[in-house]
Amino acid sequence: MDVHPLLFQPIFKPKIWGGRRLSTLLNKSLPDGAIIGESWELVDLEDERSIVRGGPAGGRPITQLMSEWGEHLLDGVPLCDGRFPLLIKFLDATQTLSVQVHPDAAMAARLGGSVRVKHEAWYVIDAQPGGFIYRGLAPGVDRHRFEQAVAEGRVEECLHRIDVRKGDCYYLPSGTVHALGAGVVVAEVQTPSDVTYRVDDFNRVDPGTGRRRELHIEQAIECIDFSGTPSAGEQRAHVASVWTAVTRLVTCESFHIERVRMVEELDMPIPYGGMVVWIVLEGNGQIEMPKSDHGGTTAFSAGDVVLLPAALRDASLHTETECVWLEITVPEAGHSPDPSG
Repeated sequence: MDVHPLLFQPIFKPKIWGGRRLSTLLNKSLPDGAIIGESWELVDLEDERSIVRGGPAGGRPITQLMSEWGEHLLDGVPLCDGRFPLLIKFLDATQTLSVQVHPDAAMAARLGGSVRVKHEAWYVIDAQPGGFIYRGLAPGVDRHRFEQAVAEGRVEECLHRIDVRKGDCYYLPSGTVHALGAGVVVAEVQTPSDVTYRVDDFNRVDPGTGRRRELHIEQAIECIDFSGTPSAGEQRAHVASVWTAVTRLVTCESFHIERVRMVEELDMPIPYGGMVVWIVLEGNGQIEMPKSDHGGTTAFSAGDVVLLPAALRDASLHTETECVWLEITVPEAGHSPDPSG
C-alpha cells in the first residue's frame, strides 16, 4: 500500500485562559480576535476527529485512514478503546488553568463510556519570567488535609509548584493533581480522553455565562493519588553525533517522547520500523518519497504535527534549517517500558 506522511487541520479551542501566542510561536492561523487556549493537532474522540490537511489523503478523517490503511499505518500499535492511541495539543495559558485531575483506572472502570484513563505529558515551548506549573501534592499533604484546604479555599497551599523554562518536560499520569501556570505554552501528549475533574478554579467567572465554571470536587478527590509515590517515567537518556542529538524525555506505558535535533542541510533515510509522530518545534524541511506512486514531497515547519505511517518506505529527510521536534512512539501491546531507554 502506498502510504505517505500525514499532516492535519488544527482544531482551535477558545478558552477564557487562552491567548494569541500559538500564532507567533507556532505559525497557527488563529481566527481573528479569538482567544485560543488549545490547538488540537491529532485527535480521535467521540465528537472530534482530525482531518488530513493536503496531500493524496486530504480531507479524510483519521478514522478512515485507520480503517483503510490498517497495519500499514499502525503495525502493532494498540488502539485505545478502538481509537487512535494519542491526542496531541498545543496549549497557551495566559492565566493559570484550573486545578484538576484526570480519571484513574478505578474511576474509568466504574463510570465507563467515554471516561478513560488519561495520562499526559507537557513539553514547555515557551515560559515567560515566573512561569510555573503545579504537579502533584506538596510534601506531607494527605487526603484529610487536602479536603480541609478545599473547604477553606486554600488548595494552592497543598500543591507542588515547579518553576519551568523552555525545554522542560513533565509527565503527569492519571491521578496527578495539576495546573498549567500563567505565561506557559506547552505541547501536550496524552492518551485519547477529554475528561477533566476541576477541584478549584480560583473563583474565575466565565464571561460567556457570567457564572463560575463547574467544579467536580467529589470526583476529583476520588481520583487524586495521595500515596506520595514519585511519578516514574522521566528518567533521561541522551545520544549525540555530529549531525543529530536525541534525548529520551518520557517513557511510560502509553507513549515514549524523545527530543530530536537535526543540523541544517542534512539528507538521510528515514529509518523507522513502526508508526511515529513528530511535533515540530523549530526549523523546516521536507520528507521526500521519489519511489511512491504519487512521487510526493511533504514539507514541514514549526507548529506542524506529522504522522509517519509504519509502512512508510524509501522515504528520506532533508532539513533546510536546523530542526527540533518531539518524536512520539506508542509501545506495542504487552511491551514493558524500560525507563533507562
